[in-house]
Amino acid sequence: MLLSVGRRPRLADLYAEVEQVRGDSFRAGLRITDLIRHANTCGAPDPGVVCPDDGPEFTALQEQVRETLKKGPRKEPEMARHSGRALCDGCTDHN
Repeated sequence: MLLSVGRRPRLADLYAEVEQVRGDSFRAGLRITDLIRHANTCGAPDPGVVCPDDGPEFTALQEQVRETLKKGPRKEPEMARHSGRALCDGCTDHN
């Protein structure tokens, strides 16, 4: 997942926007914002190829997602339970 965040940063940011608006998490016990922070501060592997997602297809997806977020959720989001362990336990800050 850390490689995905590094390879598709705009998509990861779009997931984070959905999390923030809906108040739900990417996965149970794990928020995409935590993954983004972890990738940026804890020395995630080099992603290699980075997809800039700057084409019309991604822009259309982004607009569609934002329009959908203006509507109420189809069901109440359930907040993920925290495992009690921070994502960066044991990591060394490499910045």
